[in-house]
Amino acid sequence: MFVRKFAWTLIITSILFGARLTLAEEPSPLISNGSGFSAERLENIDNYVKADISKGVIPGAVLVIVRHGKIIYQKVWGERDPATKAPMSADAIFRIYSMSKPITTVAAMMLVEDGRIGLQDPVSKFIPQFADVKVGVEKKADDGHATLDFAAPFRPITLQDLMRHTSGITYGFFGEGLVKKAYLDSHLFLGDFDNEEFAHRIAKLPLAYQPGTTWDYSHSTDILGRVIEVVSGKSLYGFERERILEPLGMNDTSFYVTDAAKQSRIAEPFSQDRKIGADVEFNNPRVSGKWESGGGGMVSTATDYTRFLSMLANGGVLDGRRYLGPTTIAVMTSNHIGAAAGIVPGPYYLPGPGFGFGLGFAVRTEPGVSSQLGRVGEYNWGGAGGTAFWVDPRDELFVVFMMQSPSQRLRYRIALHNMIYGAMEQ
Repeated sequence: MFVRKFAWTLIITSILFGARLTLAEEPSPLISNGSGFSAERLENIDNYVKADISKGVIPGAVLVIVRHGKIIYQKVWGERDPATKAPMSADAIFRIYSMSKPITTVAAMMLVEDGRIGLQDPVSKFIPQFADVKVGVEKKADDGHATLDFAAPFRPITLQDLMRHTSGITYGFFGEGLVKKAYLDSHLFLGDFDNEEFAHRIAKLPLAYQPGTTWDYSHSTDILGRVIEVVSGKSLYGFERERILEPLGMNDTSFYVTDAAKQSRIAEPFSQDRKIGADVEFNNPRVSGKWESGGGGMVSTATDYTRFLSMLANGGVLDGRRYLGPTTIAVMTSNHIGAAAGIVPGPYYLPGPGFGFGLGFAVRTEPGVSSQLGRVGEYNWGGAGGTAFWVDPRDELFVVFMMQSPSQRLRYRIALHNMIYGAMEQ
């Protein structure tokens, strides 16, 4: 039903997004007729964000709400760069960190549809170094100290494991354990390395879990990006630019901002709010490198990411061009870690209570349980820097929120859900 209703409004969406958003410094939110939202109750969002900006909690933000294929609310607040006092703008460029993951996963699923890879293909088919990977097993030594032993995996890591974070690969910059410590001690990010070298570095490290047993947030999508390179014969950005970014008109979405004319548009956090994990600081996208992190390296704008979500919400089509089949999107946004899969949430289960995980997205599976309002079937994800999105097929709704404030990201994801659904009247 969502796809059918969405199609007839694509012309309106195309007009709205065909040119760059050029909102005034204090634009009035656009509330279209028939949106099903209360304009008065949406003011709660405006008041909430303005209060935080006045108290110095966040520097600024951009919000876009789309329903029935139309932008029904758009707002720009505060400062783009608190150091220079430059005002926030609708075309501000944000570090989207893990919101890179859905783009990379969509790119991989295009190769699945092309018949060039399969979800059950072992990663070692494309990156042979993963054929010898071991699982780290913590044990207690006689003196009571934990030690790390190594065991063979019960089965190979598959591409599906990479997409749903069940590979056993982990992140070292948050959480505890000897495997995570091994990640930190390995200096993964030392030097100017490319995706191939990074994949080789990961393959030398132990897995935190047996493949296919545990959801654990990880560098899996970075490894998926390298698989895309091997299969396509192009750089990750080259493939994504050709198949996704340029066709969708996502002209400000990339891994680095090398165009000097665009660099002033990069949004910045407060100087005291630049950490996204243990010893991990905000990156500077103005300085280009070889690494194209499919899991967390991209920058984008609210406008660009709205184009991307418009395509997904419309069943894989936008402006008459098909990117993915509707069945593919349905599979991606279904829960892949339920009881039938035999997968359990790890101790750092970021989707949260009431959510499963699909291929690149968290997926809401329970109407209650979660601390935030929402609908079963919603799929979402966010970035460590403060960006977030969700798509609600039942209500024909999606939301893009951009800010650079890692310390406030979780609070805002919950608050925006509650205020937006609280303003919905039908």
